[in-house]
Amino acid sequence: MTPFSYRTDPAVPSFLEDKPIIVFDGECVFCSGWVTFALRTDRRRRYRFLTAQSELGAALYRHYGLDDRDYETNILVEDGVAHFRSRGSIRMIAGLGFPWTLVRALSIIPAPLADRLYEFVARNRFRIAGRKSSCYVPSAEDRARFLSI
Repeated sequence: MTPFSYRTDPAVPSFLEDKPIIVFDGECVFCSGWVTFALRTDRRRRYRFLTAQSELGAALYRHYGLDDRDYETNILVEDGVAHFRSRGSIRMIAGLGFPWTLVRALSIIPAPLADRLYEFVARNRFRIAGRKSSCYVPSAEDRARFLSI
């Protein structure tokens, strides 16, 4: 898809695009743990966050041809481009700054192989970490970093 393709999709509400956005499964303990880690580690406050269960999150999943009820990949929307699976995760982590930028070295792993590993973890994430009965709720101090659409 072309950059910013969601802007022309009437099913995707407009949203603040001033920073990269991480769309994640807010009911997944594993995914919510990643967001908690990112919030703590992202000292530059580079990222905004959005649960896949939100209206905008679901619309973005549908826009990119993903299942809007089975969130087997996080989405990183950066400069209007969506990144998925292993490559999206590598970009997310590297975006946290040093020493996390060293994760870029994992890009030497062929994408099909890295994605198979990513998909295995994604399919088993509830067995690995569990599921919440409600969506992730940010602390009062972190609330401003979340899109609420």
